[in-house]
Amino acid sequence: QVQLVESGGGLVQPGGSLRLSCAASGSTFDITTMAWYRQVPGNQRESVAVIDRRGRTNYADSVKGRFTISRDNAKNRVFLQMNSLKFEDTAVYYCNTQLVGGDAYWGQGTRVTVSS
Repeated sequence: QVQLVESGGGLVQPGGSLRLSCAASGSTFDITTMAWYRQVPGNQRESVAVIDRRGRTNYADSVKGRFTISRDNAKNRVFLQMNSLKFEDTAVYYCNTQLVGGDAYWGQGTRVTVSS
């Protein structure tokens, strides 16, 4: 099993920046991809950014050019640098990881609110 703990959410004005962090513990040797998702109440959880062990990334069209995902394999951490934040980025952001065997794990979520 893997435990994920997110941090870094908060309140930010439009155009501002936040950096989310997620620390993984447990069976981290089997981790393949790490990702960030977000969810607005009443909507489905959506993928924001994904990164594999080699550092290859994929982003949702809505965040391309504004968000950057990165990971530190040695410390089992994944980060999401969010710049030029918009009102529509307001959501609860979840860290996700998948293991070699296909199991997936989620963090508890961290809230990001973009408001003036």
